[in-house]
Order: sequence, then structure tokens, then C-alpha cells
Amino acid sequence: PENKNICMAESSAVEEELVMKRGASSVVWRWFGYKISDTLQTAVICKICKKQIITKGGNTSNLFHHLRKKKHPCQYEESQKSREESPASKVSNANPGKQHSITASLESCTPYDRKSKRWKEITESIAFCLAKDMMPIQTVQKQGFIQLIKKLDRRYNIPSRHYFSKTALPDMYEKARDQLAASLACVEFYASTTDIWSSRTTEPYLSLTVHYINSEWKLCSSCLETSYLPEDHTGQNIANDLREFLQSWRLKEENQVCVTTDSGANVVKAVKLNNWSRLSCFGHRLHIAIGKSLKDTRVDRAVSVGKKIVSAFSHSWKRQRALQEVQRDMGLPQHKLVTETPTRWGSKQKMIQRLLEQEKAITQVLAADSQEFTNALSAEDYVTVSCLKPVLQLFSSDILQVKENDTDLTKTIKNSVLDYLNSKYEDPEVDELIALATMLDPRFRTQYMGPEEIEVMKARAVQEMESYVSVQSGTSDFETPQQASASASDAKRLKKTLGSFFKRAVPEKGVHAMEAELNSYLQCSPADSESNPLAWWKLHEINFPRVSRLARKYLCIPATSAASERLFSTGGNIVTCQRSALKPATVNMLVFLYLKLKFKNMHLNLVLKP
Repeated sequence: PENKNICMAESSAVEEELVMKRGASSVVWRWFGYKISDTLQTAVICKICKKQIITKGGNTSNLFHHLRKKKHPCQYEESQKSREESPASKVSNANPGKQHSITASLESCTPYDRKSKRWKEITESIAFCLAKDMMPIQTVQKQGFIQLIKKLDRRYNIPSRHYFSKTALPDMYEKARDQLAASLACVEFYASTTDIWSSRTTEPYLSLTVHYINSEWKLCSSCLETSYLPEDHTGQNIANDLREFLQSWRLKEENQVCVTTDSGANVVKAVKLNNWSRLSCFGHRLHIAIGKSLKDTRVDRAVSVGKKIVSAFSHSWKRQRALQEVQRDMGLPQHKLVTETPTRWGSKQKMIQRLLEQEKAITQVLAADSQEFTNALSAEDYVTVSCLKPVLQLFSSDILQVKENDTDLTKTIKNSVLDYLNSKYEDPEVDELIALATMLDPRFRTQYMGPEEIEVMKARAVQEMESYVSVQSGTSDFETPQQASASASDAKRLKKTLGSFFKRAVPEKGVHAMEAELNSYLQCSPADSESNPLAWWKLHEINFPRVSRLARKYLCIPATSAASERLFSTGGNIVTCQRSALKPATVNMLVFLYLKLKFKNMHLNLVLKP
């Protein structure tokens, strides 16, 4: 201890005469310094023994050597302890040797091998970005994007756009397709929607979307095809293409409950040629019904004036600016005027509604200058077909019912809309399908049916349940009930050709059990009108196993073809001006991937080819 105190005293005495090295970081400089007069700091002096130490280029090895060899044991021991506790020392000890640092530096600059896990992960993420955000594939060749990727990971060399268009994206498409095909293989019944669309390059495409209820009682919607249609758009050609779509996905036609389409003559004929049950799109029907009702000359004049007003504002920036100022002054909503688009449902009504909303503001500017039911029935993620009968009933009993204070024009419009809608849903097969779907919805059941219709629907339901049991009694194959179950269009044939067979095959007590189960279901208290009918069935499937099978079959039918209509917005966003030269097969692939990634939150762990 005495020697240590002496050493510290000596050190303190010398510290007053010497100054520390500028920018020193090593612990050893606590015992060395420079004279104040040595402004260039060239001669290192030991603070303990005042001896000058020779160093080269700021090297501290000689300084440590001096402490150890020149009998400064206290200071040397303390320097070693401080050295071990220093973070820099820890790093140095953990990575000893100059050769290791050189190797690490070389590795940090070496590009990833295309077979490496990291390269595949980054490439998959870029492909995911291109598909999900509908980015042009040529983005990967743009300098800004390349620089961004290099900044994030300089070892990654991004492949060419040809790699993404011919390898990465097709691999993702194939894996997504396989996943969907595996899901569809477990589906017993499905419905579909279809439509035709033309791209910016006037290339026609035919789409097919399927709708089904999975084992978890969730309503699913999946786009299967957006296929190029180069041949004439005849009913026969469309019918053949639709059949090929189902075959390529291994979907059986007899398991398709219904096809929802618009009123296009060629599509209607195609469905008829394939002998499929068809439901007319409610959105199109309502749109046409309203359009027909507004053909009155008085309405035409008013609508014509409205169009001119909207046009006057849309072509004048000054009027638009003036309208915004007046809207602020009057406290009106900051809404723009709506232009009517004949092909867009409800656009005429929206145009008129917006004109009425902004009437005061428009009047002031010009003086200074001198759709809910359709939206509700167009969803893809909840049941809609069972709402058709209640909606039509609501129209006739309330909304479109003629009232005493109605003007002649109002009466004409109401009667015109109601007559048109009723005429399009009066087909017996369609009416029966809608009624059965309504009965299988726990929110409605038989609420909108008369006594006679209730008995007919109950008989129809029991008949279908009989068909399942009859066919199952002769085989253990789970898929045969799908083959035996008839679609709505085959109802009459079912009664004539299989009725007697069922009576012999099904014991009488089996029929009674089915009737009892159906009656028990119908006698349950109705579910809340705002509740999800599929959630109700998920809870009560165990109580009504036969009836729940019917519900899964019929409640998957969409009331409108909006799912296929929306595809065209997606296709239009993909076939943009910047990439109007996309091949039809690539369009189909990109539309499929976008919808799959968007609605399923899918992120594939692809095994990309090098």
C-alpha cells in the first residue's frame, strides 16, 4: 500500500507539468502526456518517471511496455484492469486478429447466392409487393428502386423484370392456385358470378368468381379466372369457356347451386345452354327499373338540366372554386357535383341527390356567373340472397306503395319500378330458390311467406334432405351427396325421376325425423335482423344437421354480380397506360394474386427458382 501511495503521489506531481494527448482514447494515456511547450505533441513523457518514450504513429504498445518493464506495477495492473472493462477491448477480444476483420469485410460486400435463404426472402417480398400493390413489373429496373434496395441490403442483387414475370410471380401464382384448389376440394356446394369486361387495349376478358360457405361457416369469395376472350362473344362460346373454367378447377357442375349474372343476352344464353340455374343480378335490375321509370318527359327534362349544370361546373375551374367558397360561407358539405355514368348503378340518383344537397350554393354561383339497397345486396362477405324476398316485400308494402299525397308523376315512377322488379323475379324456379334461401335464414324463416308457400317450401326442403340420405345409404363416399343433390333448375326433374326411389329407400321414421327437425328449426325464435346468419348456423349446426346442410348450400348464392363487376376495377388498375402491353395470361395471374393477397392476407413462403 505504501508503494501504491508513493506511485500515486509521484503521478500527481508530474500531472501538473504535462498535458494529455489530444483525442486520446486508450486508458494508458492517464500516465503519459506532453509538455505544454510541445504544441505538436511529438515527445511522449512518462508522468511517473519523467522519461521520454519513443512511439510511432500514436502506437500505444511501447507505452504499456514501459509500464510493465520500468517498474510501474501499480499503474500497469490498473491499466490492464481498465482495458478489460473497456467496450472497445471487449470487441477486440471477441474478434481477435486482423485476418478475421478482413474476412468479415469481404463477406459484407459479397453478393448473396441465388440459392441462399436471404436472397429468396428478399425476392419473394419484392414479388409480393408487385402483386399486392399492383405495381408495374418494370419497377424493378428503375434506378430509384434499385438504389433503395441497395441501401437496405448492398449484398442483394435484384434480378431482372423477366425473372419476376417468368419465374417469381408465376411461382407465387401456382402456389396460391394450389392453396385455393385444396380449399375448393373440401367445398360441397358453391355458387358463382360471371361477367365480361374490356381492357384499355379493348381486349375482352371473361371472369368467373365462386362463392361458398366453408367449414367454419364463413362466406368466402374467390376469383378463379379472368380469361382472355378472343373469339366471338356468342352464348355457345361463353358457355364452353365457363365449363372449361370449372373443369380446370375440378369443380363439379352438379354442385353449383346457382349463377348470378347481369341481363346480357349472351351471358344469359350461355347459362341456359349449360342448363345451370340462374339468378338475375338485383343491382342491374334495380338500376334498369329506375332508369325505365324516369323515361317520363317531365323527368327527362329535369335530368337534362341537371346534367348541363354538372357539366358547366366540371369544365370550369372558376365555378368550382366559387362553389367551394359559397359552400364554406353557407356551412354546406364540401362535396363535388356527381356526373352521371350510365354503366354505374345509381349514378343518376346520386347526381340528382348531390344537386339537391347543393341547390343553394349552385344557385348563388350561377347567379353570380349571369343508392342504399344496391350497396347492401352487393357485399361479398355476408349473406345476401335471403334478403331479396324481404327487400321486394318492403318495396311493395312501404317504399314503393302509392300514398294519397303522391303526385301523378310519383305514382307513375313507383308503379313502374315495382312492376318491373316483380316481373323479373316471378319465374317459378327463381321464386322458389329465393323463398327457400329466405326460409333457411334464421333472421327471416317464413316471415314473408303465406301458408300455402310455407308448405311448398317445407316439402321442397324435406325432399332435398331425403335425397342426401338416400344416396348416402348406398355408398360411403362423402362426395356422392353432392352429385345427387339437385340444383334449383333440376327441381321438377328431381320430383319425376327420383321421387318413388326415395320413398322405397328412406324409412318412414327417417322422413318424420327430417320433418321434425325442420319444424323445430322454424319454431325457434328468430335471430336479430342485424346479426350474421352464418354465425347463428355455426352455433346451431349440431342441433339441425340436415337443415344446416341446406343452409350451407343456398345461403352462399350472391344477390348481385358485384363480385365480378369489381374485378374490372381491379383489371383496369392493373392494365394501366404504363403497362397496356401485358399479355392476357399475365393479366389473369396478376388479378388472381391481387385479390388473393388483398382479401386473404396471404404471404407465401415460396421456394423460388434460382
